[in-house]
Amino acid sequence: MLPPLLDHLRRRRRGYLALCACLVLGLAPERPDRSPGPQLAAVLERDFLSVQTRNTPTTYYEGRQGPTGFEYELMRRFADHLGVSLTLDADHNIAGVLEAVRTEGDMGAAALPLDPSREGLIFSRPIMPLQPLLVYRRGLPPPEDIDDLVGLEIGTLTDTGTDRVMRELQADHPRLSWKESDDIEVAALLGQVADGALDAAVVFEHQFRLNRLFFPEVEDGFRLGRPLSLAWAFPTGQGLGLVREANRFLTDLQGSGLLSRLETRYFGRDDYLEYVGARTFIGHVHERLPEYDGLFRAAARQTGFDWKLLAAVGYQESHWRPEATSPTGVRGLMMLTNATASDLDVDDRLDPAQSIDGGARYLRELKDRLPESITGEDRLFMALAAYNVGLGHLYDARRLTEMQGGDPDAWTDVREALPLLQEREWYSKTRYGYARGGEPVIYVRNIRRYYEILAYVDRSQQQFHQLNARRPEASETGIFDLVPPSS
Repeated sequence: MLPPLLDHLRRRRRGYLALCACLVLGLAPERPDRSPGPQLAAVLERDFLSVQTRNTPTTYYEGRQGPTGFEYELMRRFADHLGVSLTLDADHNIAGVLEAVRTEGDMGAAALPLDPSREGLIFSRPIMPLQPLLVYRRGLPPPEDIDDLVGLEIGTLTDTGTDRVMRELQADHPRLSWKESDDIEVAALLGQVADGALDAAVVFEHQFRLNRLFFPEVEDGFRLGRPLSLAWAFPTGQGLGLVREANRFLTDLQGSGLLSRLETRYFGRDDYLEYVGARTFIGHVHERLPEYDGLFRAAARQTGFDWKLLAAVGYQESHWRPEATSPTGVRGLMMLTNATASDLDVDDRLDPAQSIDGGARYLRELKDRLPESITGEDRLFMALAAYNVGLGHLYDARRLTEMQGGDPDAWTDVREALPLLQEREWYSKTRYGYARGGEPVIYVRNIRRYYEILAYVDRSQQQFHQLNARRPEASETGIFDLVPPSS
């Protein structure tokens, strides 16, 4: 008798992918008996899923809180979907992953490009696009098309898909030449561009976004060819049950929006570094924040906030300048008023440690004083608004929200009412009167954005330093194999 979970999985097949999608992926349509096949039955019987993977920033690595990474998140959730545990073998390059899948593993998840021509393998539906990108060393004439690459020292990684794109381009541009290696990862490749060992490199766009913070000497050039597709690999001859379940799982993940959120979480949004002020902010992250991040972390431990949120507040208040002073006499890194500093027993507002500690305690006090009916992120956003405009004016805005038929416990409604505190028609009806109510709306928006970027930078640093801290030495440039011009 088949395990109950398998029966449950069978019942969920009615929402399966359309036949055309199966054909695109090289999969046969489901047989009328919907047999699980020996592989899925074996996974359910032994109660664990064995995955061949790689230890890379974009795939799987050990973070501060344990295993993490974009594809690790997907693997873990897929194992949960099957109701089994997860085991990983990460001691591979891509060629090793594919060979291990053919001979011993249940599946491979290792930033694999979907390639139906691979013998002995069948691939899942696409997970995310892989757009090849030409990057080059700052100071060189910016390459604008393929012809500009002739004569440049270009590097890429073997079996990742970018090498396949280069070969396709060479068919139309026979003078094109490059070097490729299966012994290094993307950060080391970008390091060689930055150090002058290479003029340019071909990587995937999301890989460059993840690493670009650490290689300001490397510029993005232009996209090469059409996007490839990230996919999972499975052995042939073991039935289609497991790959069908993978496709069902990935389709559900995409439909729920979770797949897109995970992409953003691990690789950042395209505009993280593009909006006004972002590059200046990230420059300050590297130049100013290291002097104070220990103080933010200590204050966070005492108050229960995320240290990155407190750092975002500090940046919004003073750009992390401990001697900042406003025309109204608000001073210090967290810009405390004299009265607030006195209430918090802050003796020296210009002392960074006292200012950060006092600001964190003040934000905690504001959050704790809000009505219990305000919960979740709404409570945090309103506490931040009160830090800027004062608790009394925030309460006035909540009253105006009610008068307009909105929800006074929802930040999305209260932020619409706050600017009304600038209009006599409305502030004359409140207890605390006029306030520059548009400012806390911008204030909260900016802090949220700074926090997002800090979280992105923090994740990138974890991934980079754990896996890619070693920059290649000049003697290591010989690890590449040369692909000469075809004519």
